[in-house]
Formats: sequence, structure tokens, C-alpha cells
Amino acid sequence: MPELAISAQDDLLATDNPLAGARIAFVGAGVMAESMIAGLLKKVMIPVDHIIVSHPREDRRRWLEERFGIRTTESNEHAAQDVDLIFLTIKPQVLQSVMRQLTGRLSSEQVVVSVIAGAAIAVLVQGLHHAAVVRVMPNTPAQVGQGMSVWTSTADVPTAQRRRVQSVLDALGEELWVADEKYVDMATALSGTGPTYVFLMMEALIDAGVHMGFPRRIAEQIVLQTVSGSVAFARDSGKHMAELRNMVTSPGGTSAEAIYQMEKGGLRTVLSRAVYAAYQRTQVLADRDSGHGD
Repeated sequence: MPELAISAQDDLLATDNPLAGARIAFVGAGVMAESMIAGLLKKVMIPVDHIIVSHPREDRRRWLEERFGIRTTESNEHAAQDVDLIFLTIKPQVLQSVMRQLTGRLSSEQVVVSVIAGAAIAVLVQGLHHAAVVRVMPNTPAQVGQGMSVWTSTADVPTAQRRRVQSVLDALGEELWVADEKYVDMATALSGTGPTYVFLMMEALIDAGVHMGFPRRIAEQIVLQTVSGSVAFARDSGKHMAELRNMVTSPGGTSAEAIYQMEKGGLRTVLSRAVYAAYQRTQVLADRDSGHGD
């Protein structure tokens, strides 16, 4: 497998704030758009009047205006006018209709940034008749500034605009630029869907604690801190996960017995199959959006 081309912050961020003077539109105002807006404004990376959001529901538009002080509109076409970056933060099922609305209305200087799972760059370029496209897969911890965003772009996206996209993603947590779009599909299954696996495992641990006799509130507190502390320890240690696991696994001890039961139950195999199934589902969604599926 070829080595991933990773964006280095020092290389791409030539100025203190690449977003200075930039105007951004969010077509669609779901949870991810809200997270991006919150991150940008919290870090004071862009003025509120440089952000515009489109959404079909008036109550949602009013809520965003009251919370952030940004401009909103019902029209996707209006949102895309006179902005530098256009983030498509919509559901996959409305992608085709939104692309029809925007086709022919984008200037060559504008960059479209898709946050839509399974929507390949080729589909976006063809559907929008627009060459400057970025595709990114973030995840839900972006809502608290701890997200992981994996992204790529066409060669038609200028370096200055790539810096701007990177700055937006920096506001959500960590970002990783990859040279090949296939890694974005892989990230959809690993990091994009990843919080689901973690939450399920945490839920199972909490339930196990309740089964032993802990009150649920206390079991939840114990599991949350255990997972959070384990992540911090793993990040700071720089050690291989197997080495970290061996550090707390004494021969004949409690950890050894627990690991034996997990291995006996096929935990590794189940997780591997789950991730690969999610990756295959990404391919199905891509085929459907490209018109090759049902």
C-alpha cells in the first residue's frame, strides 16, 4: 500500500489565519455544520457576518441566527453566492437535487467541500460541473473539538484554498490530508463510524458494571474516565497497543482471564468484520450516487 501523503501544519499554514477575509457557506445546517460553525467562532477564526447557512426550515434558521448571530437563507443558490468555500453538509439523499440547484452558479474560484458519506469526488465534479472540490470525512467528536477529519482534494483546488479548508477542519480537532480518495472511504469506516464502535463497547462495559451491582451512574463515571484515561495514556506513551495491554496483563490475573474470554468470543474478528462491512457499505453508497447502483 502506498504511503499516505499527510499535510503538515507548518507547510500549509503560511499565515496566522488563512481564513482572514474568507466567506463561507454551509448548504445544509445539521449537526456537523453546527459543529463547524461553533468551532470557527469559538476560535475567532472568522467574523459572524462572513458565514451564511441555508436550510429549508424556518425554525432551524431562526435558532441558528439566535445562537450564532450568523446569516441564514432558505435558498441554497443564495447561500452559494459571493463566498469562497461552500460546505455541502446535507444528507446523501438530497445530494442530486442540491447539485442541480447549484450547477452553473459556481465561479471557478469557489471551492466546494463535501461532508457527505459515500459521495465520490467524480460524482460531485460531474454533478456540479465544477472542478475545485474537496471531500472530507469528519466524525462526531468534532462537536467538542476532538474530531478526526480525513480529507482530499482535486488538483484544481489552489494551495491558498486548501489552507482555508485545513483551518476549518483544525477547528474541529485533528485533520489528515491524504493523496488518494480511497483513504477517505476507508476513514469513513474507521474514524467516521468509529465512535459508534467505541460507544457500543462503553455501553457494554457500563451494563457489565450494573450487572455486578454498581449503580448505573457510578458505572458510567468509572467507564468514561477509564476510556478517557486509557486514550490519553496511549497517546502520550507512544507504545504499541499490544505492549500497553501486556503492561496490565499479569499471568493468571484478572486481565488475562478477561482477555481470554474476549478472544474466545472473537472480539477482534467481530470488530474487523464490522469495520470492513462499513467500508463495503461506503462503496455501495458511492455506486448509488454515481448512478451505477439500484
